[in-house]
Amino acid sequence: MQQGTLPDEHCPGDPFALLLEIERRSRANAAGLPRQTEVKGVWNGIGFRIGAATLVAPLDEVAEILTHPALSRVPLAKSWVKGIANVRGNLLPIMDLQGYLGRGHASQERTARVLVVHHEGVLAGLLVDEVLGIRHFLEEERTSELPELDEAVRPYVSYAYRKGGEHWAVFSLYALARTPRFMQVAV
Repeated sequence: MQQGTLPDEHCPGDPFALLLEIERRSRANAAGLPRQTEVKGVWNGIGFRIGAATLVAPLDEVAEILTHPALSRVPLAKSWVKGIANVRGNLLPIMDLQGYLGRGHASQERTARVLVVHHEGVLAGLLVDEVLGIRHFLEEERTSELPELDEAVRPYVSYAYRKGGEHWAVFSLYALARTPRFMQVAV
């Protein structure tokens, strides 16, 4: 008899008995599953730059990332309101995040992008100098120790992540959208 075949005396003509014998042998020869090591939580965000500051926004707070769209100016709006863009048939106000924070104005370079926030009825595009891509951090890299930040940025940052030599402050777009001053766009 060949190795791996079942002898007829264990299951003479009975298919169910044959299946039971196959199951018995499979269980006897099965290797145990590897032990699961501790699963570490991962936090994901979108890295971006305004001026020299590198920040990260929670991934779930960024509805979309756009290249700088064509804008229509908004009369009697504050200087940090760049205009209104038509994005796939929807009007999207575009705000200069640096201008809002009193840090000058976002660059007009090709790297400039718009982070779209949609929270509690607020839909706005935030012009930033550059988007640095998705950043992944382990929960154990989270810290309450913040990097050096401008005072204007602090109200929107409550924690940070430290990874290697980098220290990323987490900028909450939702906190920005809830700020009454952000909603006051008229001069």
